[in-house]
Amino acid sequence: MPKVHAADDPNPGRGGRGRRITTSLAEINVVPLVDVMLVLLIIFMVTAPMIQRGIDVTLPVSRRAQPITGERVEISIPLTYRQNHLIYLGNEPVTAVVLQERVRQKMETAAQKDVFLHGDAGVNLGEVMQVFDLLKAAGVRNVGMVSKMPDER
Repeated sequence: MPKVHAADDPNPGRGGRGRRITTSLAEINVVPLVDVMLVLLIIFMVTAPMIQRGIDVTLPVSRRAQPITGERVEISIPLTYRQNHLIYLGNEPVTAVVLQERVRQKMETAAQKDVFLHGDAGVNLGEVMQVFDLLKAAGVRNVGMVSKMPDER
């Protein structure tokens, strides 16, 4: 918006200007801003696939495995469960006591009370059943055991 200043001449007559209008040159230079944003966008696009890393679990093989659809709660039992008793809820490591409470909270808002259990092929059945009992105590109706097809790697 232009600024209006009074003229410096104390006696403006017919020949003088009564007001002087000045403009401000306070504008943002958009070109460098766009350049920086494009560089940041490219950096994030390149690094995002590298950041998404899950837990390595060797799934057992099943010939009649079916693909899972929809939103799901996934729990992974890694081979290190024997030593540290950590279970993964999604990508977050939790203990057995915390797992039961977190799953109970998720089941309160979930329409389908199903959980999908990933277990390493080297995990004992007794260890899987301990986690299975925790899930049932948390209010899970159905526990699906996730496996892979023989031709998958």
